[in-house]
Amino acid sequence: MKGRGLQVYTWILIGWLVLPIAVMILFGFNDTTSKQNFVWEGFTLKWYARLFEKEDLTQALVNSLLIAVLSTVVTTVLGTLVGLALGRHRFRGKGLSNLVLFAAISSPELVMGASLLSMFVTLNIPRGIGTVVAAHVMFSIAFVAVTVRARAVGIDPALEEAAADLGASGWETFRLVTLPMIMPGVLSGALLAFALSIDDFIITNFTSGTTVTFPLWVWSSTRTGTPPQVNVMGTLIFAIGVLIAIVNVVGARRRKT
Repeated sequence: MKGRGLQVYTWILIGWLVLPIAVMILFGFNDTTSKQNFVWEGFTLKWYARLFEKEDLTQALVNSLLIAVLSTVVTTVLGTLVGLALGRHRFRGKGLSNLVLFAAISSPELVMGASLLSMFVTLNIPRGIGTVVAAHVMFSIAFVAVTVRARAVGIDPALEEAAADLGASGWETFRLVTLPMIMPGVLSGALLAFALSIDDFIITNFTSGTTVTFPLWVWSSTRTGTPPQVNVMGTLIFAIGVLIAIVNVVGARRRKT
């Protein structure tokens, strides 16, 4: 009886979490004739054909994708090195490094956004795509480092020692032995960094200046009317994220077999 109740509770919770996404997907097909896309008026596919009709919305999406890709690349490289160092080596200040990482994860975005804004203003750094990328790297690097560290801890040192005994250099050992073993953690961290970047609102709002990203555009449009293209773009972003997650899971299962 308890198990049955737990199953029912789990499905109710899943339904509650999926409901906003389902509404977003549904209203991407709404044949609305007004600026407000909150009342169902009929089914249509025309918004998918007119997806890039609003140039400012399209530019906002391009900005979000550009920032997400740049910050993900930088974060993945730096976070992998940090995670590998924390997971495989002992050094002075390791405890402090762990503390800083978890402090970055647990720190409210409001605090980080305000502090970054203060730093950019104090240093007279013009705010734009560059400052947003730097901000996203700062709050994403801890997530990548922790993910890679968890993977690196489980590596058997004997494998790297065997590669060195067979004449492999330090770089060859890392490229041919260490990197393939931590790659699942690296990919997971990269996906997490990309997801955190593309939908960030608070920190981006503090550091963007005149640059408008997709979340900022959506927020500003709520005062005048959110067009159906927003729902379509959100649906496509969600679908791509789900697809990438499925590919990652399938690839992990194949590697195990």
